[in-house]
Amino acid sequence: MPCGRCLQRPPPWQRLVFVSDYVAPLSQLVKRFKFHRAPELAPALARLMLLRWQQARREQYLNRPDLILAVPLHASRCWRRGYNQSDLLARPLARWLGCAYRPAALRRVRKTALQQRLSAGARRRNLQHAFVCTAPVANRHIALVDDVVTTGSTVAEIAALLRRQGAASVQIWCVCRTL
Repeated sequence: MPCGRCLQRPPPWQRLVFVSDYVAPLSQLVKRFKFHRAPELAPALARLMLLRWQQARREQYLNRPDLILAVPLHASRCWRRGYNQSDLLARPLARWLGCAYRPAALRRVRKTALQQRLSAGARRRNLQHAFVCTAPVANRHIALVDDVVTTGSTVAEIAALLRRQGAASVQIWCVCRTL
C-alpha cells in the first residue's frame, strides 16, 4: 500500500518490496553483511527477499521480472569493500527465479559521497548523472536489488534512468527500508 508521500508524489518505480523496516535483528545483519566482510550472509538475506517477493506477488499481482539488476557501487568503493552487497543478493534471486541477470548493465560512473552522511536533498543532488545503463531494457519488467532503501534517492535515480530507456516497469527489492 503506497504511503501518503508516494500518493502525492509517485516514485519512478511501480513497487517497493522489502523484508522489514530497518530494525533489529535484520538491520544488524545488514550492517554486518555490508560493512564487516560477511558475504556469507547473502544467500540467507536473498532467500528472505525471495519469500517476501513471492508473498507480494500473490497479494499485489506483481509482474515476474524479465531482468534483475543490482545497484552498482563505484569501482573504488567495491574494491575497498571487497564485493558489491547488492550483486551478492541479486545473483541467487535471478537463479532461483530463472530471470536474466546482467551484473555489468548498471554502472556508477561518477564517484559520489557516502549517502549515509547526507540529507535527503543532498542525496538526490549527489546522485544526479551518477549511473549509466548499457543493457537493453525497453519493454522489460525489471527488479532492481539493493540491500537498504533509506530515502529512496539511489533507487529513484536508477529507476528514472531505466524508465527513460523504456523499461515497462521497475520493482525495487531490498532487505530493509527506512522510508
